[in-house]
Amino acid sequence: MIRVEQLYKNYGSIQAVQDLNLEARRGEVLGLLGPNGAGKTTTLRIIAGYLKPSSGRVLVEGINIEDDPLQAKSLLAYLPESAPLAGEMLSLDYLQYIGEIRKLNKKTVSSRIQKLSSQCGIRSVMHRPIRSLSKGFRQRVGLCSALMGDPKILILDEPASGLDPNQIREIRKLIRLIGQDKTVILSTHILSEAEAVCDRVVIIKHGQLAAEGTTQMLREQASGQTLQLELKGGTIEEYRTELLSLDKINSLEVNNQKKGAGSVLQLRTQGDLREEIFTAVKRKNWTLLEMSRQQKTLEHIFQELTLDQTKGSKE
Repeated sequence: MIRVEQLYKNYGSIQAVQDLNLEARRGEVLGLLGPNGAGKTTTLRIIAGYLKPSSGRVLVEGINIEDDPLQAKSLLAYLPESAPLAGEMLSLDYLQYIGEIRKLNKKTVSSRIQKLSSQCGIRSVMHRPIRSLSKGFRQRVGLCSALMGDPKILILDEPASGLDPNQIREIRKLIRLIGQDKTVILSTHILSEAEAVCDRVVIIKHGQLAAEGTTQMLREQASGQTLQLELKGGTIEEYRTELLSLDKINSLEVNNQKKGAGSVLQLRTQGDLREEIFTAVKRKNWTLLEMSRQQKTLEHIFQELTLDQTKGSKE
């Protein structure tokens, strides 16, 4: 498990990270979502112990990474956006080299390479120089090397950056598989990636926490949702008076487009009020021809939260 508490990082007068608190649990894929310059990479580098915070602390399985960096770093692996691979080496030789660095015995190295090369889908390129591989295969070799030490926590910076759609699908499947028994923290500005891979997301804006939760929770916590009703049996004014008397209905608009014999209304609500609205309609003996809920998309929520993100801020 990773816990970040009151994290700050300053570059001169620029605050790249401000009072950031978050937690990533075992068996969970946590996504750091934000526009370029939001502070995602800075945050990941601090969590991985590659960058010292201005203040605050990072706990890795309860260990403060600044107090005991060797022990904390032994529990995690960090793969930056451009994986630092030795291009002239064969994939197999490179993974064996990583195993030696990790001080693993030959039997363990061999066993892990066999397991991980299959899991990561790189068996076919094990005897090819890394520089000859496509970016998708290089990314998989990088993931394989990060997993050689069997870390409890895996930190990935923009793992799908620069990949084609087929490669992105493969990387997503691999990350979901890894996340079944490890803590995975990844950064991305690709909304579909966060939705497809992450159990929870943390939206960062100007280095601060703007929102967090599952994608469903974020939709429910957004500024509201729209319910579209088609009613008959009453007048527009009767609909307006009755429905606006319900708690947590912000507004009612009449849609000029007629559907059949009914009146089409759009309600802006806080939360899911379908049951309350159904009860009110039944009480007034109106006929409910249709009721549909239109939640905000993750893209809309992301745009609302990060639209004024300052360009060019320190990442």
